[in-house]
Amino acid sequence: MLELRKDIFADERDDNLKEIGKGTQRQDMLGHVTGTSSYFNDHKLQGMLHLKVVRSTQAHARIRRIDTTEAERSAGVRRIIRGADVPVNLNTLLSLINFGKDDEPSLAVDKVRYKGEPVIAIVADSEREAFEAIAKVRIDYEPLPAVFDVEDALKPGAPVVNETYPKNTFTYHETYDHQRLRFGDADAALATADHVLEQRYQMSPIEHAPTETNGAIAAPDTNGRYVVYTSTQALFFSVDTCAKILNVPSNTFHFIGGTVGGGFGGKVDTLTEPLAILGAMLTGKPVRYVFGREEEMQYGPPRGAERIYIKDGVMRDGRIVARKIRAYFDSGAYTRLSSYAAVKCAAHLPGPYTIPNVYGDVYCVFTNRTPATAMRGFGVTAMDFAIECQMDKLAHLVNMDPMEFRILNAYRDGDMKAHRREAKNTALIECVQVAAEKAKWPLREEFRRASSRKDGGGSRAMIPPTPADSRARPAAPAQQRTSYDRLPPTVTREPPRDPPPPAPTPPSPRPAAPSHGATRFSSVFGTRRR
Repeated sequence: MLELRKDIFADERDDNLKEIGKGTQRQDMLGHVTGTSSYFNDHKLQGMLHLKVVRSTQAHARIRRIDTTEAERSAGVRRIIRGADVPVNLNTLLSLINFGKDDEPSLAVDKVRYKGEPVIAIVADSEREAFEAIAKVRIDYEPLPAVFDVEDALKPGAPVVNETYPKNTFTYHETYDHQRLRFGDADAALATADHVLEQRYQMSPIEHAPTETNGAIAAPDTNGRYVVYTSTQALFFSVDTCAKILNVPSNTFHFIGGTVGGGFGGKVDTLTEPLAILGAMLTGKPVRYVFGREEEMQYGPPRGAERIYIKDGVMRDGRIVARKIRAYFDSGAYTRLSSYAAVKCAAHLPGPYTIPNVYGDVYCVFTNRTPATAMRGFGVTAMDFAIECQMDKLAHLVNMDPMEFRILNAYRDGDMKAHRREAKNTALIECVQVAAEKAKWPLREEFRRASSRKDGGGSRAMIPPTPADSRARPAAPAQQRTSYDRLPPTVTREPPRDPPPPAPTPPSPRPAAPSHGATRFSSVFGTRRR
């Protein structure tokens, strides 16, 4: 496939990948350093109007009444836009690829489901007049119970956040309420492990904080078309989303993107373009809709909060024999891209390590928080953080050097992944070796000689027998503070029906303290130790 691509695009790209040590100039560098790069907000069109929105003050409430009488009489106001004015008011981004149901309104109609949800849009001659008008809109709310914690949202009797998904979980393939991975018998392997460690990891929402906030300018063009200057990171998604929401053919629009003043994933949701275009359609004038900094920080979509439980079984020689993971993605009130993040997360388990027994459940959960979106490797970044913290703790538990512990458990070519795919072109071992060398971190000879191309396959390439389990959603237990030394089991369990595949010969026992005397830093405990 790579060779075919080279043949087709021989005149367009160089796949030699020999860039290190060369001074290669970015195509957009000159414009950036000279201040001549063109951004969407650099377009000042004659007669341009400004759109601002009235946002919900409630996290969850029924809308009883909206009074725009005073706002309509306010100076400079050209148009009040309600949800009823939006041709197709419900949408979700990934419905364009038949993934998920339309669940999010452009403007709320009957209910609001997070604080800051758009309710009314006002188009005025100037930003100041638009702000003065939205201050005069009166909305009567009937507050409803809200839920802000992912596990609380899954409890019986929890408030329903999003009626499209009444169980507060995204539905996959119209059947399943989570992503699932089963490989081997994790419970049986945990029962035979020398140590069992379970930990909880909690991530907070993160705002992208781009220098340029989300925004778009839409203007009537010839032949009933509209030109749209936008800061989107997903130009074709934005075109098709706007066509769907406004119920017109996609060739109605001429989108002009290009330079984005910082995005990092936060500009893929098509938040401003549909209302800007609708404003232009209803007024016949160019309309600019740009988030203010407060809007961007408080109501712009963040990286979603994630909660991850990891339970590992490890032998005294350092081999991980079982890993159980339960993860929850806080999607906020609507789907956006969190459903896809959960798929990516499940596809990444159990990290870059050969573990013969893996059990994973990953949920996309709705809460009354700001809808989350993409951000720099979302679906994998937080899980990697949790897994690598867990690896440091496991290494400490069995008294192994954390780098050697990773080399011992790393994928090798020919190993079977938990997704039943053979590992190829693996390189974690070599990456750890180079990192250790650069950091002057001593490794024992057997680990310096280890290779991703050796000791893989064979018994490690086998697919272990995997018992079927119930489809019932497990109850979410409270956080467990597990000691490093496993207590004797109180209940005798039967040995596993099929022992886990043997791993490579374990390393020789490591002395209680490193013989080389190097000062070490523990990323888990924040202390230096020898």
